[in-house]
Amino acid sequence: MKFDIVTIFPRMVEAGLAEGVVSRGIERGLLDIRVHDLREHTTDRHRTVDDMPYGGGPGMVMKAGPLVEAVQAIRRDRGEPSAVVLLSPQGRAFTQAEAVRLSALPHVVLLCGRYEGMDERVRELVATEELSIGDYVLSGGELPALVIVDAVSRLVPGVVGDAQSVEGDSFSRGLLDYPHYTRPAEFAGRTVPEVLLSGHHAEVRKWRKRVALQRTLDRRPDLLAHASLDEEEREMLEELRKGDGNERD
Repeated sequence: MKFDIVTIFPRMVEAGLAEGVVSRGIERGLLDIRVHDLREHTTDRHRTVDDMPYGGGPGMVMKAGPLVEAVQAIRRDRGEPSAVVLLSPQGRAFTQAEAVRLSALPHVVLLCGRYEGMDERVRELVATEELSIGDYVLSGGELPALVIVDAVSRLVPGVVGDAQSVEGDSFSRGLLDYPHYTRPAEFAGRTVPEVLLSGHHAEVRKWRKRVALQRTLDRRPDLLAHASLDEEEREMLEELRKGDGNERD
């Protein structure tokens, strides 16, 4: 899968790609990620990427010209992208479902904003969609770009060594994950739930389902409206909603 990330801080993005799962995906040839310095697509000697807003107001606005030229250069050098994503607080919320959708695309371009935002004509001329990673303000689009690349890359076959790990992640089916434990069995006076030490795989599976449902019901009940549940989970959820379940973590 190909990603192209356009930013005025390429080293900031490159540092985030240099470690962990994404880095291993790049090394294995499963991910092709290029970071582009927006200033290389300017035409003046000062490499200007911003200017004062028309109509007045605070701050500066990113110019349309360099961003449009950056996307055109990517088209020439890397082929037509499947999506050109403008990272913006005005965008659609980035969710696990969005990550799944993007993972099915062969080539995604991410445009990182700064200052007060981008000239509206960038949206009109080159962006195919806008995404936001949350209802809060960041200094720019670099961190959202890294978040999206990480979330999407995990879904590319082979990037994460254990496919079952990805399938069991929180939000993969609309549920929060069950709690995890490892050695030692007792730590600071707290013990691992007995069922996990029993070796009874069927009971472990049921416990994990039940606790994941309870955790979601307690913390993010909004997710359950669209969760993909099997028959056993639906029965468990009905019991928990009636107050019959007592699993907590």
